[in-house]
Amino acid sequence: MATSRLDMRLDEQIKAKAEKASVLLGHKSLTDYVVSVLNENSTKVIAQYESMTVENNVFDRFMDACNKASKPNTALANAVQFAKKQGFK
Repeated sequence: MATSRLDMRLDEQIKAKAEKASVLLGHKSLTDYVVSVLNENSTKVIAQYESMTVENNVFDRFMDACNKASKPNTALANAVQFAKKQGFK
């Protein structure tokens, strides 16, 4: 159940296009459509910024370097702890 509000003003043409798109896609209301679009777009943006794709050979070299690495130094261990405290995955 939704408990937060988002108050916004739109250009009339944008609102009219959104209403038309809402009807064409079979949404119950403009709000339903806007929530759907916000949710889908937000998910895509977050995934784009929280993931990375690399070529196979780059990944293989990275994994090889990880496997050959020695014990992390104090600065690296501190950086990991800092990142965890900041909520990085």
